Amino acid sequence: MADEQEGLDEAQRRHWQSTYAAHPGMYGEEPSAPAVHAAAVFRAARVGDVLELGAGHGRDALFFAGEGFTVHATDFSPVGLEQLRDAARSRAVAERVTTSVHDVREPLPLPDASVDAVFAHMLLCMALSTEELHALVAEVRRVLRPGGVFVYTVRHTGDAHYGAGTAHGDGIFEHGGFAVHFFDRALVDALADGWILDEVHAFEEGELPRRLWRVTQTLPR
Repeated sequence: MADEQEGLDEAQRRHWQSTYAAHPGMYGEEPSAPAVHAAAVFRAARVGDVLELGAGHGRDALFFAGEGFTVHATDFSPVGLEQLRDAARSRAVAERVTTSVHDVREPLPLPDASVDAVFAHMLLCMALSTEELHALVAEVRRVLRPGGVFVYTVRHTGDAHYGAGTAHGDGIFEHGGFAVHFFDRALVDALADGWILDEVHAFEEGELPRRLWRVTQTLPR
């Protein structure tokens, strides 16, 4: 089973690399709706710096930087991050943006209690096992300062693609080359254990449409 998961991980890495290379700026320049919401949450919490996981080509990281936040953007695609850095220079926000090539299955490349907020749009619902998700959220907890905010979005089991395509087990289904871990509410609650779960908001995005949850949780002080 571990070998199968590793094979899926590597296949997804190659798929995203080729996708970003073939379709530069594939998600456009406008920020996602969850990022706009997160920026308001972050301002209310007096956040100064934001870690974005799975930043891709950077539409949300660039938005956060434009809103005055200092942003550290990570992704496992060097191609996507190169596009992000180029765009940051063209928008004159490069001084507020740093990047790291990083796979979230590994420890986050930041010290303990070093950031005010973490944002991840559709990163947790990639081809990550439940065990890997718990390890990732533990890492998010480690790098957040007390009172820090974590905003993430995931596709859930009410989505039309849940149960469709190739099943990989553990709630993961591959459709059109993209593997997705569809969340049920029990998984959201489990990942919020020891946190303050502020909100679980259902919304729709894009074609189909995709059905997602936007989750906001706060690290106790």
